[in-house]
Amino acid sequence: MKQMTPPDWVVEEWVANWYRALDRHDDIERLWYHLAGDEDLVMVFPEATARGHDDFRKWYETVTNRFFDEQHRVTSVKVGAWRDGAATIEVVVNWQARVWNPPAPTSLWLGFDAYQTWEIVADGPDHPRIRKYVVDRLEPMPGSAEL
Repeated sequence: MKQMTPPDWVVEEWVANWYRALDRHDDIERLWYHLAGDEDLVMVFPEATARGHDDFRKWYETVTNRFFDEQHRVTSVKVGAWRDGAATIEVVVNWQARVWNPPAPTSLWLGFDAYQTWEIVADGPDHPRIRKYVVDRLEPMPGSAEL
C-alpha cells in the first residue's frame, strides 16, 4: 500500500505554523506535534545540536529565555520528492528578534536570513513531522548585532 504523504501546500502551511509557535513561545507540549519521535529527532542550530526530545527541551528553554519580540517570516519552502514516507525540504526564513545581554543598558536587534535543510516524515496525508532540522547558514541583515 502506498504511503499517504502531504501535498506541498500542506507542508508550506505546516512550516509557517511551526514558526508562529516559536514566535509565540508556545508551551513545549504544543511543539511535540511538529516533531518526530525522541529516538529519531536531530536538530542542528548555530549554537547547539539537539538529539532527542530532552535536548530540544533544553535548547527551547534557553532560547525562549534569551530572545524576545521574535518574528519569523518564511520566504521559501522547497519540498523534495517523497521516498518511503520521508522528504527533504529546503527552508529559508527571515528571523528578527531582540536580545538583552546584562548589564547592557539597552537590548540589541538581530536580523538574519536562515537557510535550512529539514528531513520530514509523513504522519498521514496532512501531518508531516520534523526528523532532522539543520541550519545550514545565517546571513545577517544590515545593522544586525552579532549572534
